[in-house]
Amino acid sequence: MPPAAPSFHPWGPSHQTVLVLVGLAGVFMQLAARGSLRLPMERALGTLLLAIFPASLAVHAFNGTLAAQNALPVQYCDVATIAGGLALWTRRAFWCEVVYFFGLAGTLQGLITPALLYDFPDPRFFMFFLIHGTVPLTSLYVVTGMGMAPRAGAVWRMYLFSLGWYAVTALVNLALGTNYAFQCAKPLQASLFDHLGPVPWHNLGAMLLGVVVYALLDLPFAFRRSRRMMRDA
Repeated sequence: MPPAAPSFHPWGPSHQTVLVLVGLAGVFMQLAARGSLRLPMERALGTLLLAIFPASLAVHAFNGTLAAQNALPVQYCDVATIAGGLALWTRRAFWCEVVYFFGLAGTLQGLITPALLYDFPDPRFFMFFLIHGTVPLTSLYVVTGMGMAPRAGAVWRMYLFSLGWYAVTALVNLALGTNYAFQCAKPLQASLFDHLGPVPWHNLGAMLLGVVVYALLDLPFAFRRSRRMMRDA
């Protein structure tokens, strides 16, 4: 059973250590992208991302915390994790866009403000940061190391995909009484949700903020596409 009170403390020693390790892993990935390790690294990381959710089920089952709330790959972080694995294996533009926008707009928030009960060395601590560390790194890698920049129209394409998934998540929450994507209640820990209005209106705030964040994430590439069009005109 989960502990009665959170044992993990955001920005405590274990969290700071994770952030340093994620930063070092990001540097390694960028260096590896320029050499012979590029393809093996992409394959290994892609396989890891695709294996994370099944592994998380096993970890929760072993620790007695497997429940409706964590038994389905409905969280946006789960979608980003699977998309990241598919992006690294297939190099398909769609999956690269999903992991880029979902990973940096959503999963990165979990790395910075973790909604986590379990501290080091609990295996659930490792599973949480395995997701929330590798996904943002993959999000950056697909546009830097792989050169798979978002295409024209990516903001609205990904935003509509996000809204569709949000609707699916709402149906799951209604049917199972769960709180996927924090639609029904905000995290106990401090997070960006605290600034998006009261429940349930925070969902509308999240939707409005989402399109703004997506547009900002696409901005550097929009400028590049605009310059390319002007040059080719």
